[in-house]
Amino acid sequence: MSDTDKPATASSDTSYDNDLLAAIDLGSNSFHLMVARSVQEEIRTLERLGEKVQLAAGLDQENNLTEEAQQRALSCLKRFAPFLTGIHPDNIRIVGTNALRAARNTPCFLNRAQKVLGHPLEIISGREEARLIYMGAAHSLATPQGRRLVADIGGGSTEFIIGEGFEPKALESLHMGCVAYSKRFFPDGQITTKRYQQAVLAAKNELLNIVKPFKKLSWQQTVGTSGTIKACAAVLQQNGWSEGPITREALTKLSRALLKFKDLDSVQLTGLRSDRARVFPAGIAILQAIFELLDIQEMTFTDGALREGILFDLLGRFSDHDIREKTVTALSERYHSDLSQADAVTKTALHLFDQVKNNWKLQHDELRQVLRWAAQLHEIGLGISHSQFHKHGAYLLHHSDLPGFSHQHQSMLAVLVRSHRRKFPMAEFRSQPDILVQPLICLAILLRLAVHLNHSRPDEANLSADVKVDGKQIWLSFPNGWFESNPLTLADLETEQAYLQAYGYKLTFE
Repeated sequence: MSDTDKPATASSDTSYDNDLLAAIDLGSNSFHLMVARSVQEEIRTLERLGEKVQLAAGLDQENNLTEEAQQRALSCLKRFAPFLTGIHPDNIRIVGTNALRAARNTPCFLNRAQKVLGHPLEIISGREEARLIYMGAAHSLATPQGRRLVADIGGGSTEFIIGEGFEPKALESLHMGCVAYSKRFFPDGQITTKRYQQAVLAAKNELLNIVKPFKKLSWQQTVGTSGTIKACAAVLQQNGWSEGPITREALTKLSRALLKFKDLDSVQLTGLRSDRARVFPAGIAILQAIFELLDIQEMTFTDGALREGILFDLLGRFSDHDIREKTVTALSERYHSDLSQADAVTKTALHLFDQVKNNWKLQHDELRQVLRWAAQLHEIGLGISHSQFHKHGAYLLHHSDLPGFSHQHQSMLAVLVRSHRRKFPMAEFRSQPDILVQPLICLAILLRLAVHLNHSRPDEANLSADVKVDGKQIWLSFPNGWFESNPLTLADLETEQAYLQAYGYKLTFE
């Protein structure tokens, strides 16, 4: 890898303000930047920027982002980039949502965007998006007694969360959004009552998937957040249709007003920004469906949303509130992993990692974390079947909703668990971004060695091996007489020699 291709690291001669945090939300309709300062586990906003990019409108018939849409996005990110200067890389998180989940050429766009921003980008699942939205909303509201329903209508998806305090109880993401529905129901820009009602009906059909379980949980407060609901609240108030919350009666008045316009370009209402007007009718159709099918009488708007949630999630990662640790523990328990063995393999893997990280250029803390999580989870596939359990484990990690983890991190964990035994699956590594291929191969080798060294499931982790590396050369050394006491481990390492040799790595031990 060239220096510009390596994962971003904090240089020892670079001065950072470690209290600064930054979040960029690459939404399907808008991109948002938020820079804040952490003060006693709270955030104080310093900068907010937002631009309508409408990525979802730039998906062609093959679900590829058009060059025009990519250029709009990259131009926006160029304007955001200077605001990241002076912020520690670990304090920056950039996430993509529905449009980037859907686009077939997302990897190409991410490579271009990373060059503009100088920082990696993540794609998060719909439920992870919902979790972060709830975290942002919950921190912006007084904590009431009882549960709240939070709804967030985005450009390509709509998230629903029932939570209590700061803890979500149910998370869902549905495939409906103001940009996607504008393309679908008003493709030529013409507004008719029939088309509007079709949009409402389609949204209700999506909502049928969550109505029963959500009503069963129940809630005492209904909250809306982000662009469509914010715009709706502003229009209702400035037109005198509501004095505070969004009500069903006020929403009906608004929908009637919208249907008086013949096309999207002519939509003008007091309180409605011009850059929101074209997607506003579709957003209101979705909101009307939500009110009707979930029997909502009124909804309060709050400013806290995805980007605020990202920042509070970052704060949690610097303390004992990292949701990813809880996710790994829950996954281990769910699939009845041998926790003692997982702990032994983890300790050995990190013992080896710390010896080779400089020569193999694995200094980034995130790589050590990924290895640790993979070691903790390497046997979860046994919860399905002993046969091919490494493949079962990889499947679970790749396809499960894992709170706190991006798609890329799940893919990294999956490839490490897949490769921890048997043949070395080089095709799996080559499917990863170029920047990650070599680091992941190195991590996989360390995990494989750690598994071999703890094959007998000892009471304590095997930390007896010293390791040195130089490119594809790996030397393991043990105390005198160690192999005589551990003949089975010797046999394992001899087998591993052959596996690694097939892919150009030479393992030597003494």
